[in-house]
Amino acid sequence: MKRRRWLGPLMVALPLALLAPLTASASMPSGTAQEAAPAEAPVETAAVPLEDLTALSTQVASGLRRPTSLIAPDDGTGRLLITEKLGTVRAYHPDTGLETTPILDISEVVDPSGNESGLLGIAPAPDFTESQVLYLSYTALPDGDVTLARYGLDDSSLDVLLTQEHAEFDNHNGGQIVFGPDGYLYWAIGDGGGSGDPFSSGQRLDTLLGKILRLDVSDSCGDLNYCVPSDNPFVGVEGAREEIWTYGVRNPWKFSFDPADGSLWIADVGQGGYEEINHLAPGQGGANLGWSCREGLTEFDPEQCPDASELTDPIYTYPLTGGNCAVIGGQVYRGAEYADLAGGTYIAVDYCSSRVFGIRADGNGGYDAAEIGNIGQTSTQVTSIAATVDGELYTVNDLPGGLHRLSFEGPAAASTCAVSVDAQTWGTGLTADITVTNTGEEPLTGWSLSFELAAGQGLISGWGAAFSTSGSTVTAQGEAHNETIAPGASVALGFVASHGGNNSTPSVFTLNEGACVLADA
Repeated sequence: MKRRRWLGPLMVALPLALLAPLTASASMPSGTAQEAAPAEAPVETAAVPLEDLTALSTQVASGLRRPTSLIAPDDGTGRLLITEKLGTVRAYHPDTGLETTPILDISEVVDPSGNESGLLGIAPAPDFTESQVLYLSYTALPDGDVTLARYGLDDSSLDVLLTQEHAEFDNHNGGQIVFGPDGYLYWAIGDGGGSGDPFSSGQRLDTLLGKILRLDVSDSCGDLNYCVPSDNPFVGVEGAREEIWTYGVRNPWKFSFDPADGSLWIADVGQGGYEEINHLAPGQGGANLGWSCREGLTEFDPEQCPDASELTDPIYTYPLTGGNCAVIGGQVYRGAEYADLAGGTYIAVDYCSSRVFGIRADGNGGYDAAEIGNIGQTSTQVTSIAATVDGELYTVNDLPGGLHRLSFEGPAAASTCAVSVDAQTWGTGLTADITVTNTGEEPLTGWSLSFELAAGQGLISGWGAAFSTSGSTVTAQGEAHNETIAPGASVALGFVASHGGNNSTPSVFTLNEGACVLADA
């Protein structure tokens, strides 16, 4: 395949003033947000405090086979591309769903034998719309070498660019690949696997293991199928691999760039004590994130420790307790739909516990951090989080293999009603007298009260309102004589229902779609 040369950085100048590493004014009980160096000005963030933010997940597609990553190419199609562990890539479009036939299949060269092996990463070339070129990272047959390759959708060509031996252990392969705002390709590789950094890879500069690399893949230089950017931090350093951008990582499974300022967010999976999230300023090459001298902020192997001044602290850590096992790094939310709730918030999730973490600049040189939900009921074992071209967030989960859309909710509105119920039961029937009180400061006009009947119950009749049913849901609407409830005033209504043995009365009521407080009768 003919190599393409895209000219210069994609962003000529990054607005450094947008970046603001910050200290934590509030951190979740199971985690700690750390201090960081102040920047020039705070990032504009959402008005809703993190403790009032809730992340939700809705499944939009199923049938994926162990998905490992997803991306949204900016080619005008509106589709998502999803990698599957065995070596295939599937396309999803919100209007047509998940395509059955993969858009590419390199399974004949992929080694998926280990739990963390397989096709791991995908990135569209900056000129993807014209070139139809994708970059892939995978563990390759026969020995599990971590491999970076260029794939042409037009001719199904696969050109290997760079490999790193990874034969002894099949875990800690990393695999995330992303084009940065400077037009260069960033590639994460784990420390070589096993446990406890057996090759001392994290602190060594003569190996690509335990690193994030920065490569110019638009051209070739000498015997290399790529070029090393001249401003990489270890260019010209004796004994160092010049491809290295960041070192001291264990298994940086996912990282991302904030599209608003070009800063780099790195989630590094921990050994057995802590998961950590790091945040680097635009252009901050050469950072040492500490592994295996330490795990999070805790010393792990003192023999691997350089001068403490050489280490870059994580901005957030959380312990491997309470079902946590591996941090899945995500994205900074920059979409429009939930901008007033989650704008400027970095989103990550734990693979095992399904806890969702939110981190954002606090405006004072630090970070706010909080647990903002648990999506385990709808999306367990999340393996990747990606943003669409418009900044909305999607996730994929390992097993059973689904695609999910993330959404956000703010705090529930304060209740403006109270309900009391006085019930009498007999035989196979019950009577319930209900009093609804307006506890708000404004009149409630055209009110509608809804509640659920218990299983086996059926509405016979009602009074004091116009009653209707839909399945087990009963709705009572105000009539001409009581259609308005003044502040502090009450209306009385009631119903008769049959039951088959379960004579319990409703306990949850909503008035005009807002929850009511249940008061004593």
